[in-house]
Amino acid sequence: MKYVLISGAWHGGWCWERVAPLLRAAGHEVHTPTLTGVSDRAHTLTPQVGLNTHVEDVVRLLDSYDLTDVCLVGHSYAGQVVAGVAQLRPERLALRVHLDAFVPEDGEAAIDLLPGEIAQHYRESVRDAGFGWLIPTRSLTVLGVTGEADLAWLTPRLTPHPWLTYTEPVRTGSAAASIPARYLDCTDWIGVFAPHAERARKLGWDVRALATGHEAMVTAPGDLATLLLAD
Repeated sequence: MKYVLISGAWHGGWCWERVAPLLRAAGHEVHTPTLTGVSDRAHTLTPQVGLNTHVEDVVRLLDSYDLTDVCLVGHSYAGQVVAGVAQLRPERLALRVHLDAFVPEDGEAAIDLLPGEIAQHYRESVRDAGFGWLIPTRSLTVLGVTGEADLAWLTPRLTPHPWLTYTEPVRTGSAAASIPARYLDCTDWIGVFAPHAERARKLGWDVRALATGHEAMVTAPGDLATLLLAD
């Protein structure tokens, strides 16, 4: 199997560097792209970068490398991206994995899938500090990262995230639903995505718990790799 690991808001593909070697050591090909406009691709950021841009990023990667038998993993916001890609390229995917991530239905925008209080905080931060089109970075401690070394590694690499990715509705449907799906529920933080774990259960997905904070690729890379490699 080939793994394509998609990071969530503010992050780049580098955030998987504790997980990717474990998957490669098990004999698998691994790709960790950075989406347009964030982190090491922040120089490509414009107000027009939206969810459709990020879906296209991944579709082009799959097509350019002619990848098949892919396990497509999306963390957090990237659950939206996975859903969109699965609709467009179902023939290339063997499994979709939502890692503490949105599980959207067709036409749903990420901002509307957040709890109301958090969504309001996002809107205020975009208005006040994000110039109306950027989501400022969030507190890592709120996300469950507490180790000094982890904070020192993550903090300088995170960048503001394009707001349009949270307001643009996802296009997904029966093609995406035909792909076997797994949900990894990170349980040791405030549980913003717990409703999406429940949505996954109702859809009949394979739901597994991961006893760590939201940033599982940083705080529990070995356990995460084990779950990604599991049958």
